[in-house]
Amino acid sequence: MSRIAIVTDSNSGITQERGKELGIYVLPMPFFIDGELYLEDITLTQEQFYERLGADSDISTSQPSPGSVMELWEDVLKDYDEIVCIPMSSGLSSTCATATSIAEEYKGRVHVVNNQRISVTQEQSVYDAMHLRDEGKSAEEIKEILEKEKFQSSIYITVDTLKYLKKGGRITPAAAAIGTVLNLKPVLQIQGEKLDAFAKVRGWKAAKKTMLNAIESDLNGRFADVKDQMVLGMAYTCSAEDAKEWKQEIMDRFPGYDIVEGPLSLSVACHIGPGAMAVTCMKRL
Repeated sequence: MSRIAIVTDSNSGITQERGKELGIYVLPMPFFIDGELYLEDITLTQEQFYERLGADSDISTSQPSPGSVMELWEDVLKDYDEIVCIPMSSGLSSTCATATSIAEEYKGRVHVVNNQRISVTQEQSVYDAMHLRDEGKSAEEIKEILEKEKFQSSIYITVDTLKYLKKGGRITPAAAAIGTVLNLKPVLQIQGEKLDAFAKVRGWKAAKKTMLNAIESDLNGRFADVKDQMVLGMAYTCSAEDAKEWKQEIMDRFPGYDIVEGPLSLSVACHIGPGAMAVTCMKRL
């Protein structure tokens, strides 16, 4: 049987330490802060990132260099026959396209999954890949199954401040000013391809209710046929205390569901800022 390694990136929310516990490999995402290069969870912690974000540093996301990707793959292939690589959504970054192009040089030993996921939904795909591998699926079969099931997930996010959506050009300065005065909270969604507007409501309470209602609608609509295979997820850029309360609200609304949880990836946090909360649902293979 072929020895198959699972590789993902730090947009999954899986830390280097957690990756070692799972026996998988996590490629750190690069960031430029005031012109200096940092690597997520290597030379840049969550705390440092938010400290610099709060100080209005110039922060931009990037993709791993082809050299760093190849270095990791070649190191992994010393001990494994094949790699299943699960990068962040191709709709949110060119990371997946770059990896797919590089993989052509490895003559079928690296299988890049165009998975259309990020954060805890991407993390769940890693767990699914591990499960499929342990069931005896080949690397090619794992890729095919994950891509077939990639849209079996939803993410809804609300933000604490409109500052970063304005900074990224997603809303106009005028809309941000009016929204701040009226305490408007946009609810955003990721359905695979990109970050889109979903709803606009007044206040945190209404925003959280809107997200929970959306998840309930998905569970009873889009995913009704696979409802018993769904797991929930929560992600955040808010404080640990607020995250704990948010998790409890999700559990109270949807008792009996397993929940995958973790901080939102820093690549998303760049665009939405601190204080944000997200809830997800996804099919577990």
